[in-house]
Amino acid sequence: MTDPLSRWRAHADTAVLLDGFHALKHALRFGAQVPVAVTTDREAALALAGELAGDVRGTLDALLTEVSPEAYASLVPRPHPTGVAALAVRPSREDNLRALARTPRTAPVVVLDNPRNLGNAGAVIRLAAGFGVTGVVTTGTLDPWHPTVLRGGAGLHFATAVERLGVDELPAGPLFALDPEGEDIRGTALPDDAVLAFGSERTGLSPQLRARADHLLRLPMRPQVSSYNLATSVAMTLYHWSAAQGAHRVP
Repeated sequence: MTDPLSRWRAHADTAVLLDGFHALKHALRFGAQVPVAVTTDREAALALAGELAGDVRGTLDALLTEVSPEAYASLVPRPHPTGVAALAVRPSREDNLRALARTPRTAPVVVLDNPRNLGNAGAVIRLAAGFGVTGVVTTGTLDPWHPTVLRGGAGLHFATAVERLGVDELPAGPLFALDPEGEDIRGTALPDDAVLAFGSERTGLSPQLRARADHLLRLPMRPQVSSYNLATSVAMTLYHWSAAQGAHRVP
């Protein structure tokens, strides 16, 4: 059996980084393939698993290898307080596209149109996983599987389909775009097969996506307040959808 650092190097170019205990925990819960996982304190990591994630403790016991703090720091760009890191196999684009295209859908697809902030994108993926949405699509140049996005998503990329697509490649379904000039969202029931689009934090919706929208909606907001954080906007919209459909829609 090869040592953990050799296994890490063998997979580093093709796998994605799971940064911290909670990212690894969530990835395992949702079926991620994890070829290597390391920790600076195996006993502490397993104790944390026993306290917070008993369902995957056995898997972690078999998977985690203890390494020195120096070796751990050489593997990750920013050491996590839990001293845990792992590499996971990224789901194939083909699998994600099949999941996004599957109909009938029982939950919306969230589209982030040309997002700029990596942490916000991760927070949205975490929200989407919590609401059980079909997937999260980004347009533009941001890689939704960037290590900082994965860190913000706490490993929940594996709980939903996460992919980058062009505006002309979005999944089928009525496209509801959030825009300050839209109709008040409180007067609209969002269907399960909705595609919910949110503009970038700085510039809003791109002209291409805005032109494709079937409906423009706005969130209630006090006058003279410029905007909501992107993740907050997604959370409000998904709550509006789930509340109208009934609590059984959210796992």
